[in-house]
Amino acid sequence: MASTFKSSRVVRWAVPVGVIAVVGAAAGAGPVIAAAQGSPSLPPKTAAQLIAAVQQAHGKGEVQPLSGTVVENASLGLPALPGDGSSTSPMSLLSGSNTARVWYGDETHVRLALLGTGSETDFIRNGQDTWEWSSDQNTATYRKVTEQAKRPEAAPSRTPMTPQQAADQALAAVGKTTEVRVDPTGHVAGRDVYELVLTPKDGRSLIGRVRLALDGKTYVPLRVQVFARGANSPAFQVGFTSVTFSKPAAANFAFTPPAGAKVVRKDAPAQGSDAKAWDKKKAEAGHRTADGSTIGTGWTAVKRLSLPQNAQQNAQKKDQSGILSALQKAATPVSGSWGSGKLLRTKLVSVLLTDDGRVYVGAVTPDLLEQAAAHK
Repeated sequence: MASTFKSSRVVRWAVPVGVIAVVGAAAGAGPVIAAAQGSPSLPPKTAAQLIAAVQQAHGKGEVQPLSGTVVENASLGLPALPGDGSSTSPMSLLSGSNTARVWYGDETHVRLALLGTGSETDFIRNGQDTWEWSSDQNTATYRKVTEQAKRPEAAPSRTPMTPQQAADQALAAVGKTTEVRVDPTGHVAGRDVYELVLTPKDGRSLIGRVRLALDGKTYVPLRVQVFARGANSPAFQVGFTSVTFSKPAAANFAFTPPAGAKVVRKDAPAQGSDAKAWDKKKAEAGHRTADGSTIGTGWTAVKRLSLPQNAQQNAQKKDQSGILSALQKAATPVSGSWGSGKLLRTKLVSVLLTDDGRVYVGAVTPDLLEQAAAHK
């Protein structure tokens, strides 16, 4: 990636060529689903034809300029969690509805505005200048981006997934373990769309199916819906409610901190010795990112995280709102040959926290997490 913001969750719009190739192999020729009566008059396409069209439109990693409004809805079945009063907090993205405005001109001109109740958090990239603005904290954080500043720490991490990012994750899981079909065409954000449906064959996946709504002209994913196994309504969805495929005006990327706002200036770390110094500084401050590995592949992949003891202690101390405590109370004590710990299961995700500091997460049944934990 050429820049910090391009590698962040905010603007990963382009579908990877390799992912699309895998989907194509899984889809095969597939039946042709003609447009139903009253549906958009889009040319009928098979799953393989749709995937090829996406690859042709976005295979080079180029992102189409656009602007629009994205709404994320999550109903994962989490226990009632105390809030911090901000609808743009990380935990708020796990439940309820969240709205963001998006402007994308090119990889160096990006703006994402997370809209809360009377609050707003903006992430802005305008050339080499990047800003993060929080109206709640009345704080604007500035970073200067260079070609060497590729460290993920400089990118925002509290944003909801874009439809493209959610589609990337679903498509990456496709292979021989997935059924792919095309449903009748429909409408999303006032545009005609094709509906591509991915269904995991493995019953150990908590995901029943994923629906991708692809724009009929640009083949950009406009909506992604994830259904729990056996459910008729999505447990998670993210999609555009309005979208325009044209280059946004330059004024959308200009930002000046409001009068009276606190301005914080931070240098984005570079690679090499500067990056090592940055990591050392973070470690000394007790903020080292947990190491992670993946066990398994596709829909039944399990992510393992190892949390240092000091990280667990820091988390306990910082749990001022009681969120961590609420999650732990909702978890069930479990034990096995792997040890003991607590298990939390939602509609789409299972989480196993072992007493010795390991964390296993996956969209899988709990037994898979315990199997993963048994292989230390």
